[in-house]
Amino acid sequence: MIQIKIINKGHQPLPAYATPQSAGLDLRANISEPIVLHPMERKLVPTGLYMALPAGYEAQVRPRSGLALKHGITVLNTPGTIDADYRGEIMVLLVNFSDIDFVINDGERIAQMVIAQHATAQFELVTELDETERGAGGYGHTGVK
Repeated sequence: MIQIKIINKGHQPLPAYATPQSAGLDLRANISEPIVLHPMERKLVPTGLYMALPAGYEAQVRPRSGLALKHGITVLNTPGTIDADYRGEIMVLLVNFSDIDFVINDGERIAQMVIAQHATAQFELVTELDETERGAGGYGHTGVK
C-alpha cells in the first residue's frame, strides 16, 4: 500500500474502494448544480480533488461499468492518465453515447480511479528487430476461432 497526499476542496468524501478486493476507487461529481449531458455531448466534471502521486506512479480514470451499461455514459479518453507531476484538479471527461439526456447529480459516482506503478522507457535506435513467431501479424492475424 502506498500513501498519497490529497487535498479535498469539495464537499464529497475521499475516493474509496467499494470492496476489499476492488482495484478502482470511486470518483464523485463535486458540483453546485446538476449537469445535463445531452446525447453525444461531452463535458468535464469536477471532483474537487487534488493529489500528489509518488514518482513512478500514475492514476488511471476509467468508466464505471454500471453507467456504461445502463445509461451509455463513459469516460471519453479511457483511460484518462493523471501523471505524478500533475497538481491540478482531477476532472472526469464524460460522454453520453445514449439517445436521451443524462443528468449528473452532485455526489454521483461518475468514474473509477486506479493507481498503478509504471516503468519509464529509454529508446535505443536500431536498424532491425529480433524475429518472433508472430512477427508483424496485427489486427485479426489469428483469425476467428
